[in-house]
Amino acid sequence: MKKAIALGVITLSLATTAIAQVKPEDQIKYRQAGYSFMAWNMGKIKANLEGEFNAKQVEAAANAIAGIANSGMGALYGPGTDKDIGSVKTRVKPELFTDKAEVGKVATAFNAAANDLAKAAATGDKAAVKKAFSDTGAACKGCHDKFRQE
Repeated sequence: MKKAIALGVITLSLATTAIAQVKPEDQIKYRQAGYSFMAWNMGKIKANLEGEFNAKQVEAAANAIAGIANSGMGALYGPGTDKDIGSVKTRVKPELFTDKAEVGKVATAFNAAANDLAKAAATGDKAAVKKAFSDTGAACKGCHDKFRQE
């Protein structure tokens, strides 16, 4: 676990250098777009679990979620993105920028859950997808509860 957190910090610091040239308001927009895209794909998986199960659709959606989860989105929480900027609004709590240990835990948990969802989806096993989907949703909620304002 410590290695995963250390790797996350290193990845974040490297990605932060690359993103430094992106304006803070664009960082907020990009991260919101990423989360919206993941939510849309979670919705597709949910629809498949509740209706006719199409393993290929589920696998594609799960791979999209895992791809975004592993894309280094932490770099989109740069300086100045902790508050609204003009018409660009954010619901992030200030604690996200100060509680690095907890952020590392929830980020690691989400990445692991997203990767597990992609692995389960690759099997085509609806029961395995259902469990992994639930775990991924719980990981999302864990971050929302701690670091997102209503």
